[in-house]
Amino acid sequence: MIDKHEMFELALAACPSFKPVWEKFIAEWDDEKDLPLYLALGDLSRHISSLIETKQDSELNALFAVIERWHTEGSPYVKEAATIGLLEGLQGESNAKSIELYLLPESKIWWDRVNEFWENGKLISE
Repeated sequence: MIDKHEMFELALAACPSFKPVWEKFIAEWDDEKDLPLYLALGDLSRHISSLIETKQDSELNALFAVIERWHTEGSPYVKEAATIGLLEGLQGESNAKSIELYLLPESKIWWDRVNEFWENGKLISE
C-alpha cells in the first residue's frame, strides 16, 4: 500500500522535471513536522498543466501511471489526496480537457466523480 510518504517519491521518479518545484516546496516547509502535501499537489497540478502545454508525453504518461497507482494501491489518505488534492486541481486548469486524455481507468472514474460533485452536488465517495 502506498502511503503519503511515498506519494512524491513515485511522482518524482516518473516526472524528474518536477524536482525543482518539489525542492522549493521542501525548503519552504522544512520546519513543519507534517508537510502540507495538498499544497504540493496544487504545485503538481500546475506542473502537469505546463507539461500538457509543452506536450511532454513521456513524463505525462509516466506520471499518470503513478496517479493511477495512487488510486488503486494507495492508503485512504493517498486515494483521497489524489482525487481532491490533485484531480480537482487539474480540473481547474485551463487545459482540463487535454488533461483528461491522459487519465487511466480508475483515475477517470474519480475525475468524473469530481465533475459530478461540481455539476450536480453529488458527493464524492467510494
